[in-house]
This record gives sequence, C-alpha cells and structure tokens, in this order.
Amino acid sequence: MQVAQRLYENGFITYMRTDSITLSESAIAAARDQAARLYGTDYLPAKPRIYSSKVKNAQEAHEAIRPAGDSFRTPAETGLTGSEFRLYELIWKRTVASQMKDAVGESVTVKVTGTSNAGELAEFAATGKIITFHGFLKAYVEGADDPEAELDDRERRLPPLDEGDPLKAESVEAEGHSTRPPARYTEATLVKELEDREIGRPSTYASIMGTILDRGYVFKKGSALVPSFLAFAVVQLLERHFQNLVDYDFTARMEDILDGIARGETASLPWLQRFYFGADDETGLRDLVGDHLAEIDPKEVSSFPLPGTDIVMRVGRYGPYMERDGQRVNVPEDLAPDELTKEKAEELFAQPSGDRELGADPETGRTVLARVGRFGPYVTEVLEEPEGGEGETKPKSNKSKSKAKPKPRTASLLKSMSVDTVTLEDALKLLSLPRVVGEIDGEEVTAQNGRFGPYLKKGSDSRSLESEEQIFSVTVEEAKEIFAKPKQRGRRAAAAAPLRELGVDPHSEKPMVIKDGRFGPYVTDGEINASLRKGDDVDSITDERAAELLADRRAKAPAKKSAAKKSTAKNGAAAKSGSKGTAKTGAKSGTKSGTATKSRAKKNGTAESG
Repeated sequence: MQVAQRLYENGFITYMRTDSITLSESAIAAARDQAARLYGTDYLPAKPRIYSSKVKNAQEAHEAIRPAGDSFRTPAETGLTGSEFRLYELIWKRTVASQMKDAVGESVTVKVTGTSNAGELAEFAATGKIITFHGFLKAYVEGADDPEAELDDRERRLPPLDEGDPLKAESVEAEGHSTRPPARYTEATLVKELEDREIGRPSTYASIMGTILDRGYVFKKGSALVPSFLAFAVVQLLERHFQNLVDYDFTARMEDILDGIARGETASLPWLQRFYFGADDETGLRDLVGDHLAEIDPKEVSSFPLPGTDIVMRVGRYGPYMERDGQRVNVPEDLAPDELTKEKAEELFAQPSGDRELGADPETGRTVLARVGRFGPYVTEVLEEPEGGEGETKPKSNKSKSKAKPKPRTASLLKSMSVDTVTLEDALKLLSLPRVVGEIDGEEVTAQNGRFGPYLKKGSDSRSLESEEQIFSVTVEEAKEIFAKPKQRGRRAAAAAPLRELGVDPHSEKPMVIKDGRFGPYVTDGEINASLRKGDDVDSITDERAAELLADRRAKAPAKKSAAKKSTAKNGAAAKSGSKGTAKTGAKSGTKSGTATKSRAKKNGTAESG
C-alpha cells in the first residue's frame, strides 16, 4: 500500500483504495488501443469487456485500479525501478489483459505402455497443453502470481504422436512423490482469503497485516506468515468465552450493517445501543464481557497439552515455555508451533537449565546462583524467607511491605564469562558493583557496568571504559586522565564493517548494507535504519525485503520540524507586533473574531455529525 500510495501521488495509477472492477470508458478505450498497437487487432474482442462485482457493498465510488491517464504508459516508458516498477507492471498487465480475448488451447494426455525385462507390464502417462491462440496471455500470464502454476513459456511440450506408434525407452528414472500440507498464508493469499470471506476493505488490509505482525500474532519466515504461540492463546480465549464475536460471518454481517448506516438505511444509535446493552433475544457486549471476566482463568486459556506427552505448553508474560513436573524450559521465539514435536520438546528439556549453585557469600551466608534470564546470563543471591509471626503478617503500608521483603542483589555476567564457568569469586565481585574508585575534586567516582557497557560516574558526569575488566582495575589517577579528556559521542572509534552488502535502494538510490547494532542487525542506506524482524535472516535476506523494511521505516519517521519552527517564529513575531496595537483596534477586531469562531464551531459540528 505504501508503494501504491507513491505511484498514486506521482500520477502513475488511479486511486488504489477501492475494490471496484469497473473501468471508465476512457480507460477501456486506452486499454483496447494499447492492446491493438502492441499485439494486433486479432487479440481484441468485437465489443469492450464489461465486468460486474460479486462482492457485496463493494466500494465503487472510484473505478478500478489502473494506469492513470487517457492513454497508458507501458512499464518501460515510466522510468520506474524496483518495487514501484513491479507493481505498476502488474496493474498495467491486468488492465490491458482485461480487454483482450480469451486464450484458446487443449490439454493432451499420452499413455505409454511397455513390458519390462522381467515381463511386467508398465504404463506411463504424460500430460501437456497445446495453446492454439494466446489471447490475453500475450499481455499477462495469470500463473505469475503462483510460481508453482504452469506458465505458457514453461509448459510441457509433447511431440506429435499417433496411437500405436512404437517408442524406445532411452532412460527410466524413479521419482518419489509425497503429499505436502497446504502452504502457509502469505500477505497476498491472506488478503485473498479475507476478500473471499467479505472481511475488511482494500483500505484496511495493510493495517490488518501490520497489526498481526506488530502484536506478535504471526512472524515471517521468508514471505510466509507463521502463527505464534501467542496467537493460539488469544484464539483459544476468544473461542471459549467470546465465540459469537469471532465468528467469520459476524464480521461480514457487521460490515453489512455499517454499510447500511453509511447509506442512511439504518439508524446508528439504536443499533449501537442494542450491540452494547443487548436486547430481549440477545446478550450485549457489556454483559458478555462482565459475565466472563471473573470466569476466565488466564493460566487455563494460555495452556496447551503436547499430544502424546505429559508436557504442557504455556504462553507467559515473557514468552512461551514448557512445563513438566515443576520443571520449566523456555521455547525459542522463532520456533513455529508445528515444529514443536515430542522429540524437539525432549531436546529442549535435556538442555542445561542455566541455574548453577556457586556457593555461599562468606559475609551474608546467602547462596549465590548463576542463571540464564530473559536478558541474558546473570548472578543473584537467594534470600531467606522471613519468619513471620502473628504481628508480622499484615504490613502497615506499601512502604513497610517493601522494607519487609528486600530484593536480592543481581548482576549481569561480563561478556568474557559464561554460566558454566563463572566462579563464586567472580560472582561476588559482580555483586559488589558499583565499585568506589576514589574521589576527584571532592566527588566520589564509581566504576559500573551499565546497559551500554562499562563506565565511570562522577556526580552527573560519566565516561565510558574501554573494557569490562577495567571496572575492577581502574585507579584514581587513570580516572582523572579519562575525565580530563573531552566527552566523546559513541563508543566505537571506527565504524564496524557491515555484515553484508546488498543492492541499491530504489527510493534513495543508495547502496544498502546490513550492520550489527546495539539492538541487533539492521539494514541501512546511510540515511534510514530499519531493524530486521523475526524471520529475516542476515545471510538470506533479499534486496526487495531490505528495501521494504526501509520503506516501512521511512513512512513511520516523524515529519521534519523546520516548517513548524518557522511557523512558530512567525506566530511569535505576529503576537509581539500585535501587542503594540491600541485597545480600540483590539475591541473592533474582537467582535469579528468572536463571530468567526462561532461560525467555525457550527461548521465543525455539522461535519462531525455528518
């Protein structure tokens, strides 16, 4: 939709938020003229081809999406590149092909029988197509949308044969055949399914795809949309407790009603009251939600037993995990639900959990553990449960409650450490941070390990350290030298080499590269940075996918503030000059200003109610 928006704004295509299949007379004439010039009059039907929509309540205020103008430019004449060229070519082909004759051909099946050396009778079959008249295929081959479909230029050509002709087997090869499950939805096939079910509109399909991706209901593997465990939990919740609201027909019926309201055939307020408060024969949304909220068990609706095992799959606050006999193991976020087999689950349970007891702190006597958490490996101490008496069970306030239950000390491992090799001595050094280095100019200097790496802190001033080991070895003299130098922006002295070089971005016409950033790999053209999403692999991402990520990020970028600042400066100058005016002038203009404000209020009110 973003590419289509750019084509529309630059005058290449007509308005694209429509599901109309009706062409204007000038568009039909342009399509017929171009088909005749490119392919000849033999490919034109005697009369223009007129199509009618089978979709209820189709938004036909605009005509079908087509090349703009009374005469069409061929894709080669536009000067477009990349995704803009491909989309324009698709629209151009479909528009021209819609005014051409049908293709004519016949399917041929040849059966060949023979006797093997062992005396066994074998029968082989071959099927092919013979196109006698290409028709609209000259402009567009429908199979281009489906790479697995047979195209005219890729069809099996059969030689001329007559029944009874003798044949010689030059070679015989055995090929296995297995039934494959239905392909996953892609954005294109999902939109087609929504169209078939009469759900959504062309103007909402892009936002639907964005919503299910942004909320983590699906993630991409290549172009396929893979449902996540979170999606299964949400669907289970809706189907168990709000079944009538997730019925496919419910959405289609609601759109029919909303279209009726838009046409003035149905009153909006009575319908909304009935939908929310209910009626004698049905329950409203308010009562439906109110009655079910107390009954819903979050743990139950987010749990799925793994068939053939005693393992339960759950979707928690921090992601999916498996549970068995009190043992928990996290499930990788990029693991598709259909890939979680019994063997894969056992493999995950067999991996070390990451919890390792290192020993006891000599000063406090508390046990120190090494763990693997959501944000990586870390060390922590185990606090003893307080011995509660009758007078200690009821805290007086939230403040006293927090004091009664202190939090354990935790510290992330250094990059050079691992859960399997970290020692108790290492853990105690980490738990002792921040380390006091000394004083400079009467202010305490500490060495700490933060989110963006090791650093020194003096009051509100801070300086980065070159390595994590310096946290424990840096001296006051070294700290003075570091703080004496001017503060530098950025931690790296030189830009790191890109992970991979790609082609040229069609929008900025600059080379695209993939780099490793603070929050993971990202693609950039030097101006816009876009993080790779789930399913995007550094080694296999294509130029088209990289350009798509940059286009999405570019569309979401905030508008430049230069115009706003200029406008603010002008308004400020106007206000300053206005303050010098006389009271008499202000009084005269005040009456007119009040009238104008009242008029605008009426105008806005009319527009909103309409």
